[in-house]
Amino acid sequence: MQTSEDCNKHRRKIDRKSCKYKNILLKETGIKHAEEPTKHLMICNAGLVSGISECEVVELFSEYGSIDLTTMLFGKSYSFVTFKNISDAALAFENINGKKSFKKMNGPLYLLHTYTVPQVQNNSVTSLPEGLYILNDFVTEDEEELLHKCIDWSKSTSNIDKLILKHRNVKHYGYEFNYENNNVDKNSPLEESIPHKCLMLFDRLKEKGFYNIVPWIPDQLTVNEYQPGQGIPSHVDTHSPFESPIISLSLGSDVIMDFKHRDGRKVPVLLPRRSLLIMDGESRYDWSHGITPRKLDVVQSLEYGLISKERSVRTSFTFRKIHHGACHCKYPFHCDSQQTSAVISNNDASQLEAVHVHQVYEEISSHFSETRHKPWPNVANFVSSLPSGAILVDVGCGNGKYFGANRHIFEVGCDRSIHLSQECHSRGNEVFTCDCLQLPLQSCCADGVISIAVIHHLATYERRLFALKEMVRVLQIGGRGLVYVWAKDQQKGNNMSSYLKQDRKNRRKDDINNQSRSNNERTGENSDSVEVTSDISLPVHKNRTQFQHQDLLVPWKLKTNKDIIFYRYYHVFKEGELEKIFLSITDAKITKSYYDQGNWCVLFEKIK
Repeated sequence: MQTSEDCNKHRRKIDRKSCKYKNILLKETGIKHAEEPTKHLMICNAGLVSGISECEVVELFSEYGSIDLTTMLFGKSYSFVTFKNISDAALAFENINGKKSFKKMNGPLYLLHTYTVPQVQNNSVTSLPEGLYILNDFVTEDEEELLHKCIDWSKSTSNIDKLILKHRNVKHYGYEFNYENNNVDKNSPLEESIPHKCLMLFDRLKEKGFYNIVPWIPDQLTVNEYQPGQGIPSHVDTHSPFESPIISLSLGSDVIMDFKHRDGRKVPVLLPRRSLLIMDGESRYDWSHGITPRKLDVVQSLEYGLISKERSVRTSFTFRKIHHGACHCKYPFHCDSQQTSAVISNNDASQLEAVHVHQVYEEISSHFSETRHKPWPNVANFVSSLPSGAILVDVGCGNGKYFGANRHIFEVGCDRSIHLSQECHSRGNEVFTCDCLQLPLQSCCADGVISIAVIHHLATYERRLFALKEMVRVLQIGGRGLVYVWAKDQQKGNNMSSYLKQDRKNRRKDDINNQSRSNNERTGENSDSVEVTSDISLPVHKNRTQFQHQDLLVPWKLKTNKDIIFYRYYHVFKEGELEKIFLSITDAKITKSYYDQGNWCVLFEKIK
């Protein structure tokens, strides 16, 4: 039982927090707090950066009334909720402020009443993407049951699918859909063809006048069974393997499917139970679609505004027609037959790196520094090989663990992280903060350059090439450099990446702990993917296993709070990929390339 003294301490703590957040609100948004209740509430210590989703906000706050709007700000650890009336907002404030929290948080939420909320750019559109059709109640409940029964799950889900799909049930007919490359082997049809009962759907499409849109009978079917909390990363079905349209039947549960265009347009589309989705034309070729892994969806109700709706087990039947030959569509950006450059644009790459590289390392810098203390022998040998009086630049020096390996040279480091630069400087090293894409150094000023585990944080080929060119630029002719990047294919044994080998005991402890926790108590740890920009979702790598994707997010848990997970972006390199980039740099030559502890490594020399 709380004493009056305890209550006073709690009240003073809330007052201190409120004062802090009032200043943040005014400084960062220009909005003043309100002393009297309003419809608007600032959620002071929970937002997108904290890993909080709109669904979680609606689920918690809708208990106290009808919500009109949620405002989630990119790159901010606070958010806003707007109720339909002031009394509901006041009730939520009274019951939540300093008392309740989201499941993934350790401390309570702090709230402020505000006169308004920030205006954010809303790229959502109300109409469906061109070529997208939703046919509600396409099958009856009896037909839904019949279709469920015609799937034999006893011969489903290959081992590779289990690894990629995190144990989601999947069944292929006609041709096996390969989730590693979103393609099929057209020369290897399966013994099992599409169940005859499914073909009645296409007779019904003709009856409803869709023959011109769907003139074919499918020869490939993928059936997925999604448990609540499971989803699928945002993607565009590979162009060349399949004709248009793509057709999907939803059974068992409603779900929100998010459609996104690279120009910023977003359309959350409700797929009701027993509805048929047709993706043709632009919606099939130029919009990505995906399902966010969560147990609740936020839907708009005319009567109650925004409400959260729980998902149940959903089974999707996705029908395709195999296409032979190259794709000649008018949408080259996503077309595998016409694509000549990376899908991630430079603008998306900059946004992705800002949140999932720069911001993450600022948040985890102290813990990260504690884990980086022992120099890798081959890197230390390179540093030691530089002659007395040489100048070495460490690009992405972190806490400076390679400083001091050679006491007879002058060393200077740089890092994008302010906190890691400060840590490096506190150890008596010369260091400055900068981006590796623009080194503030004169050309030909250094005798040696190292960049260890940095380039793989850049999200496009062009940015990786530019960073390497910058390192070559600052070298004098005859100067040498060494670059390390994570390898996609990890060798077993002692030469495996330290990331994959480390912390085995803790992993076993985590497995035990996870058995006693429900999935939704951990911050997205069981998510297959995370949305990183308005058009891109990336897979999350887990369990320190072999990498299945080249572009992915790698979790980092703080030692002090393992319930909060940060996601770092990586582009893991295939064998020979780093060397190919250097071949585009005319004033440098590779002197040696090798594999070392899960990394591809290149030694190079500036030649002109």
